Amino acid sequence: MMKFSKLSVILQGIGMPLAIAPLIIILSACNDQPQNNPNTQNPDSTPQGQVTRVLWNRIKSRGQLVCGVSGELPGFSFVGTDGKYSGIDVDICRAVAAAVFDNPDAVEYRNLNTKERFTALQTGEVDILSRNTSWTFSRATSQGLDFAPVVFYDGQAVMVRKNSNIKSIKDLKDKAICVQTGTTTEQNLADQMRKRGITYKPVVFEDVNITFATYAEGRCDAVTTDRSALVSRRTTLPKPEDNVILDDVLSSEPLAPAVAKGDTKWSDIVKWTVYALVKAEELGINSQNLAEFANSKDPDIKRFLGTEGNLGEGIGLTKDFAAKIIKHVGNYGEIYDRNLGAKTKLNLPRGQNQISTKGGLLYSPPFR
Repeated sequence: MMKFSKLSVILQGIGMPLAIAPLIIILSACNDQPQNNPNTQNPDSTPQGQVTRVLWNRIKSRGQLVCGVSGELPGFSFVGTDGKYSGIDVDICRAVAAAVFDNPDAVEYRNLNTKERFTALQTGEVDILSRNTSWTFSRATSQGLDFAPVVFYDGQAVMVRKNSNIKSIKDLKDKAICVQTGTTTEQNLADQMRKRGITYKPVVFEDVNITFATYAEGRCDAVTTDRSALVSRRTTLPKPEDNVILDDVLSSEPLAPAVAKGDTKWSDIVKWTVYALVKAEELGINSQNLAEFANSKDPDIKRFLGTEGNLGEGIGLTKDFAAKIIKHVGNYGEIYDRNLGAKTKLNLPRGQNQISTKGGLLYSPPFR
C-alpha cells in the first residue's frame, strides 16, 4: 500500500483535495488483496481441481462405462459365440457399472492388445482397464496408472508339450520359447534365464494369438506367460491334454484393474467397488442371500449395505452401492467360481486368491 505522505504529494500535484486521500488509500489497500490466486483457492474450485473431476462427470453424463479388456482370454475376458462378454475382468466392469448406474449391463467393452492398452487409458478412450494387467512400479508411476486392489494373484509359468521331455526350466537350455513382447513376461523370462545362466532362443510376437498359434504349430519348444493365462489358453489348443505347465514360478504377478491418474473420485469408486466384492464374501453375503441381511442388527453389515450411515455418498454413490453390486454381480467368491472355479473348463484352485480368513491374500479395509 502507498504511504499517505507520498500520496498527498501526488494529489496536491494534480490539484485534488487532500480530504479525498484517505478514501483512495482505503481503496488502494483493497486492491492489494490477492486476486484469484489459484494457490490459495479451494482445490476443488481450481482449474486443476476441475480436471480431476472431468472423467467422473463425463461417465455420469454418458450413462455408460467404457471398459478396456482383452476379449480373448477365457475365464478373464472372452467374447462368446453369442457376442456376450464373460470372465472375471468383465465382472469387475459389471460391478463398477452396478455401483454407479445400478445396471451391470451399462458397459461398452473395447478389446485392447498389450501394446495399446495403456495408451487407451491415458488418452481417455476407456474409463477403466480391466485386462489381466500386472501392477508394477513403473506402470504406477511413469505410465500414470492408478491401480485398484488386486483381483487375482498370479505368477509366470512355462507350458511345453507333454512328449518334449522338458520337466523344468533348466531343460529349456538352447530351446526356442514363444513370448509376447510389450509385457512383463518378456523381461521376467530374460531375468530368470540370465540368473540361472541358461541360454535360450526367444521367439517374440506382439499379438498374443500369433504367439500361441506359433507354439501350437510346433515352431517353438515352449510358451510363457502368467500361469492363469496358460491354463486358459491351453483349453483353446487342438489337443489341450498334450500340453503341461511346468511347476517353476518365474515371477509374482498381481493382476489388478487400473484407471488413469488424476481423477481421485473415480479412482475411489473403482477401488471400493473391488473392496465391496471381497468384503461381501468376508461377511457371508452373496447374491442369493442378500435379502436375508436387510434387517441385520450387526453394525458392520448395516454400514456395508447402507441401512445405516451414508458411506457411499462420500465417493459420489448411493449409500447402498455395495448392496447393488452384490445384487447384480455377486461377491468375489461367486465371480471366481463362475469364471475360474471347479465347474468351469479352467478349474483353477483359488489358492492365494482366497479371502484371508481362509488362508488367502484377499481382504478388505473396514467399511466405516
